Amino acid sequence: MSQDVIVIGAGQAGVPLARRLAASGKQVLLVERAELGGTCVNTGCTPTKTMIASARAAHVARTATRLGVRAGPVTVDFPAVVARKDAVVERWRKGLRTGLEAAGVRVVRGHARFAGERTVEVGGARETAELVVVNAGARPVVPAVPGLDGVAWLDNRRVMELRELPAHLVVLGGGYIGCELGQAFRRYGSQVTIVDHNPHLLPREDEDVSAALEGAFRAEGIALELSAEVEGVEGAPRGAPGVRLRLRGGREVRGSHLLVATGRRANTDDLGCEAAGIALDSRGFIRVDDRYRTSAPGVYAVGDVTGGPQFTHSSWDDHRLLLDLLAGRSERGRSSRLVPYAVFTDPQVAGVGLSEKEARARGVAHEVATMPFGHVARAIEIDETAGTMKVLVDPATERILGAFLVGAEAGELIHVFAALMRAGAPARVVAEAEFVHPTFAEGLQTLVMRLPRYALG
Repeated sequence: MSQDVIVIGAGQAGVPLARRLAASGKQVLLVERAELGGTCVNTGCTPTKTMIASARAAHVARTATRLGVRAGPVTVDFPAVVARKDAVVERWRKGLRTGLEAAGVRVVRGHARFAGERTVEVGGARETAELVVVNAGARPVVPAVPGLDGVAWLDNRRVMELRELPAHLVVLGGGYIGCELGQAFRRYGSQVTIVDHNPHLLPREDEDVSAALEGAFRAEGIALELSAEVEGVEGAPRGAPGVRLRLRGGREVRGSHLLVATGRRANTDDLGCEAAGIALDSRGFIRVDDRYRTSAPGVYAVGDVTGGPQFTHSSWDDHRLLLDLLAGRSERGRSSRLVPYAVFTDPQVAGVGLSEKEARARGVAHEVATMPFGHVARAIEIDETAGTMKVLVDPATERILGAFLVGAEAGELIHVFAALMRAGAPARVVAEAEFVHPTFAEGLQTLVMRLPRYALG
């Protein structure tokens, strides 16, 4: 069968792209082997943030005495938490189904595999199109740890399907997923130990940013085993339930459950890229140029399958940029983007632009200001003082080079800097603006005014 467009994968780039192309009059086929919505809706943003909300509610209730409120004993109905998560996920899935049907997109469930140039096999049929867009996504990496295949380890999907709370959750990996879920399960009532071979959590961050989160985690009783090389994994001795991680130097970590969160790999193993002439990089991600073009004429790739940045908002932005490129409305490519991010721990971690260590490594001239989040009036008033803030400014142009926040609602606050950076506005705009008191955003102005050039005499 032939159509104008084939979209492989119903993720956060594929679904809106299919809908908008269909709305423009194109005959569009969308192929998805699992559930609509990709990682975000099914195993990523939607379910994790829903469960994190329950974890925070429990934490606030337990610690309410700090605000003079006595809530009494707090218990977590973990099956109810999971059921609420499932209901929210299904709500988003239903919305996607309705939207695709209304747009006239033909949806086929099955595994798509390239059989030739712009030719895809799915469900025993061959489909061809002038334009093919791959949005196949990524999945968790299985690390080469001796003994891992002999224990019942969990990934981010399976850990959210548990109906009983782990007594002691051991998390292998101190990145975004490991930190978010590790803290959530600690707040549900599990003991939690996070193990990582790096010296700090969130290893891409500046050390002071990571240290601020580590301090908050330790204060909640989360054990951190950092700079820890895992030599092997075993079941608990004498047939008891649980797992045991053997660390270099003779140490070991024992727990009831093991969550593995050590990165993600592209879903290209059985996509038939070779048959279509689609080149992959050394990690299996699809190579694309600045306009999302693969090495195969007429075939484009968007989202996590391209290797990054692996954020839902980046995937959604991919669809918007590609749509404009295809329609000839814009020449703006993927390299023009300024990508903010947030880690939904508590305190949240958010950033945009160059970090301090990146600026130094590249020899980029910069001025830097830092400030404890606890110096913000609003943070003191509501007793959410954990964290730190940092901004980097170009000494010559006063433009903001980067900003990094650890604190309450950091994921919201970072957009102030992201918008100014996108506009090319100087940091002076923040210094001279009038901010509402008392707000968290007011703290951003105080941070910028710590730069000598903006300080009040």
